Amino acid sequence: MTQHTTHLELQTRGRGLVEITAQLRHWLASQGVTTGLLTVFVRHTSASLLIQENADPDVRADLERYFARLVPDGDPLFEHVAEGPDDMPAHVRCALLPTQLAIPVVQGALVLGTWQGVYLYEHRTRGHRREVVLHLMGA
Repeated sequence: MTQHTTHLELQTRGRGLVEITAQLRHWLASQGVTTGLLTVFVRHTSASLLIQENADPDVRADLERYFARLVPDGDPLFEHVAEGPDDMPAHVRCALLPTQLAIPVVQGALVLGTWQGVYLYEHRTRGHRREVVLHLMGA
């Protein structure tokens, strides 16, 4: 059994989903692990990780519309607005969605469904530099 770690630095363009599946697959291929578990963790309180459909962009747009209704920017309920009207809504979105994913590795590949992709979900309206940590255990 071996362990490998690295991190990805991503620059987002603002609120929305950024697919990182290709980066994960590329790094996994360089590690020589055929069977194991990849943990993906985002080190922020206003961004999340999701496994979501990667075929139809309407799915990602619908998710954003849903969260805009569920946790609207500028809601007077929130006192924490230190960085703007999207500050606390970004924290709430992060509390509702995962910041860590565990993805099985079999025969050297991520075990994802046909239409699944791995995404960083930026919850702030302006772009940010985000760090995603990868930890692979396997043989």
